[in-house]
Amino acid sequence: MSIRRIEPADRAEVNAFIVRQWFTRQMIVRGETVDLGETKGFYVREDGEIIGLITYRVIDRAMEILSLDSLREGCGVGGALLETAVSEAKALGCPRVFLITTNDNLNALRFYQKRGFDMTALYRNALDVSRRMKPEIPETGFFGIPLRHEIELERLL
Repeated sequence: MSIRRIEPADRAEVNAFIVRQWFTRQMIVRGETVDLGETKGFYVREDGEIIGLITYRVIDRAMEILSLDSLREGCGVGGALLETAVSEAKALGCPRVFLITTNDNLNALRFYQKRGFDMTALYRNALDVSRRMKPEIPETGFFGIPLRHEIELERLL
C-alpha cells in the first residue's frame, strides 16, 4: 500500500473524492465551517483511483483529524492512513491527536478506540448549531440513531 501526501497537483482529484464522500467540501466542526479542500492530508491510490483519504489541521500544537474515508473497509487502508497522520503529528511535535465524531457514528467510535483513542468530551446538542449553519445535516444518522451530539476523542502521543 502506497500512502502519499496531498500535493498541490493532487488537489483537484482529492477534492472530487471529498465531494463524492461528503457531498460537499464544507464540514461543520464545533460550530466552525472547515473547507476540507484546503486541508493537509494523505491518500492511498489503487488502480489509478483514490481509495482512502485522511485530512487534518494543526491547532494549538494538536493535530485534529477532520476526515478519514476508506473505500476498502477491513483491509487496513484507514488504519494505515491514521498511523501515517499520527507519525506526522509526532514529527510536528504535537503532544496529541484528536477528532470529533457524532453520536450515531458507532463504526468510527469503535475504529478509533481500538487504535488508542479515548473519549474526552461530549458536546450535547452540538448538531443544533451545526444544522443552523448547514441545514442539510439530517435529523437521523447511522442505524436510525437521532443525530444530536458531537463526541471528542484523543490519543496522547
